[in-house]
Amino acid sequence: MEERKKNIRIVMFPWLARGHISAFLELAKALAKRNFITYLFTTHANLAYFKQTLSREETRHVKLMDILLPYLPQLPRTLHTTAGLPPHLINTLKKIFLKGKPDFFTILDTLKPDLIIYDFLLPCIPLMASTLHFPAVLFLTSGAAANSYHYHVGDNNPSIEYPFPEIFIRDHERKKNKKVFDSLENDGIDEKNGITRCFERSKGIILIKTFKELEGKYIDCLTFLFNKRFVPVGPLVRAFDQTDGGEYNDKIIEWLNEKEKCSTIFICFGSEFYLSKEEIQEMALGLELSMVNFIWVIRFPVRDKTEILEVLPEGFYERNWTRGLIVKDWAPQGRILKHSSIAGFVSHCGWNSVMEAVSCGVPIIALPMQHEQPLNARLLVNEVRVGLEIHRDEEGNFSKEEVAKVVREMVLEKSGESVRKKAKEFSEKMRENGENDIERVVDELVDLYKNSLRPTYYYRRRY
Repeated sequence: MEERKKNIRIVMFPWLARGHISAFLELAKALAKRNFITYLFTTHANLAYFKQTLSREETRHVKLMDILLPYLPQLPRTLHTTAGLPPHLINTLKKIFLKGKPDFFTILDTLKPDLIIYDFLLPCIPLMASTLHFPAVLFLTSGAAANSYHYHVGDNNPSIEYPFPEIFIRDHERKKNKKVFDSLENDGIDEKNGITRCFERSKGIILIKTFKELEGKYIDCLTFLFNKRFVPVGPLVRAFDQTDGGEYNDKIIEWLNEKEKCSTIFICFGSEFYLSKEEIQEMALGLELSMVNFIWVIRFPVRDKTEILEVLPEGFYERNWTRGLIVKDWAPQGRILKHSSIAGFVSHCGWNSVMEAVSCGVPIIALPMQHEQPLNARLLVNEVRVGLEIHRDEEGNFSKEEVAKVVREMVLEKSGESVRKKAKEFSEKMRENGENDIERVVDELVDLYKNSLRPTYYYRRRY
């Protein structure tokens, strides 16, 4: 094809969450192997973290670019990221992100890319792209089951029948999500309608981070609901080096090396979600009751000076130091999940963590918190059967007894063995089909680019 001889140039606008940026960056890396050149725009607060994940070869085709958002005294530029951001400042960050429209237009008008790939919070981007005659495509970094449920039912309409009964929201989860959306509306952010416009304005297709073997019927459901093809890009899990992480993280792996195969549970809740002090204590006591080995990453929001020993039950560390390892802030998740001693992963069920666990063949012990996480948990536990769930009561609280029961089931019982076997099977399917997914994405993007070369008329519109 004549047009394919040139390097197709893409501009990417992800939301400022590390999970979103990571998915966009992994897509950019995959496209770089096919000679696409990508300019990924994010804030300075995110750049340093992600630059270290690029090889010298990848930087020839993947350019990480700084975008300057409006300044607010209560949100200095060091906090222009969701990683470690105190929860009460999330809405403020969304507001200043949406105020970046003029800069977004200038970027597009200056770079004149062949294609644009944008995230769910930016319905203005496809309008700008239309004005400038660049095709723009939405990329969803969350799963198909969660997206189809939210669009079909919504958090506030439990009476509307959803065709897949395995996927549902419990009352306490619905109430928690409603509080999130209510706070957005109170701050003048119409996120629900904005997301719908992002779907509707995507040019021809919508990219989604999943694979058919996991979510085939939910991908088809989305295609039906929006009358637009949803194209899976695969899991997009970052390749990691077994030497990643430095001397301290090597010591973590050495600790795991001393544990028997499938004897240890890994606990981590991502970079944006935190257990309360009461939940940390209940989790700790549950792990102690289980008598199972564990490695647990505990983190607190930026500027929270709490020390780990302040929130753990008295004497917990001394009683459990031989079979438990507690890590503050960060651990090499990929290396840990790949380790043979790991039997399960206690997770909030953020989609990136789900994809990484499935990729590594590790079953999940689901402890969802909010947003789409409960729906991801139902998919893993009820439908795909690669996980177990720690159940909460009607108020949304979990108990140490429930933690101990589920952890022991995963590590010590036949049902846990069955779940681990299923997780390994999905890992194999993921490996077998990952490259095929990317090749289909490449074909779709090339077709969009070729179609955009047809003559058009220039006009301006407001955003």
